[in-house]
Amino acid sequence: MALDTIKKRDIIESFKIHSHDTGSPEVQIALLSERINYLTEHFKTHKKDHHSRRGLLKLVAQRKRLLNYLKTTDKGRYDKVIERLGLRK
Repeated sequence: MALDTIKKRDIIESFKIHSHDTGSPEVQIALLSERINYLTEHFKTHKKDHHSRRGLLKLVAQRKRLLNYLKTTDKGRYDKVIERLGLRK
């Protein structure tokens, strides 16, 4: 299931860098994290939904690639995103 527009707009507002930002790595990582959290909860009740599980693995891989990109380009922004989202304990 896709994110509803209100929740998506709130995530973009909280992670954007400038006023018209919708595609920066921070925003993309935050949106992917929200979808990953939703699917994780979904699998607690739907254990045999293997088709969606494949989609979850693709989302996790995409988020990992974006985090690696951010880590190599700007370590400070990477650390800030990791801290705000509560990733990599």
